[in-house]
Amino acid sequence: MIGSSLNFSNESSPTILCLGAHSDDIEIGCGGTILRLIDAYPQARVNWVVFGAIGERVREAQNSAEEFLSKAGDKRILIKGFRDGFFPYIGKDIKEFFEQLKQQVDPDIIFIHNRNDLHQDHRLLAELTWNTFRNHLILEYEIPKYDGDLGSPNVFVHLDAGTCRKKIELLERHFTTQGEKDWFDEELFMALLRIRGMESRAPDGYAEAFYGRKLITHIKR
Repeated sequence: MIGSSLNFSNESSPTILCLGAHSDDIEIGCGGTILRLIDAYPQARVNWVVFGAIGERVREAQNSAEEFLSKAGDKRILIKGFRDGFFPYIGKDIKEFFEQLKQQVDPDIIFIHNRNDLHQDHRLLAELTWNTFRNHLILEYEIPKYDGDLGSPNVFVHLDAGTCRKKIELLERHFTTQGEKDWFDEELFMALLRIRGMESRAPDGYAEAFYGRKLITHIKR
């Protein structure tokens, strides 16, 4: 299997933009990758935006982001209150927010939902991300759900078992409102990590997977 590396030096401070429709989406979709990036680039600047959270879910989102980004050199966490399930119907307001966002951050890498996700909120954010950030590296993460829309991603980030355990520990610690859902548990999260690890022949057997729709490969002479 052919691999590639992000073109950041050890002393660089890459700017990372994480976008999620709901409180736990970023953590589920790319939490392990974020932990790895921060470990590799402790001076990273991370912008973390949750678009739809109200009530207790705001506190959960804030506390979780704070802990996932605890070792980041610089972090900006923003929790918005767009109405859950109605993103396509309030798209004008969300589009205007994206226009503001692109004036505030010029990311080296963006993490967002898969554009073919069957959840309407997820799908709209993916579309607006591609509309807004047209010259950036965008990786679309996956969220397991009842809809059964898992596909065949083409970008894999290998994770060690310790990072996987930390990701799941933080998810279970911070998102207690989700605990009653029969799918929100360690077994499911580890199963997906293990499947993607198998598909990409990860040394430790685990990986998070993404869709890289547009990637440029530089061939050095």
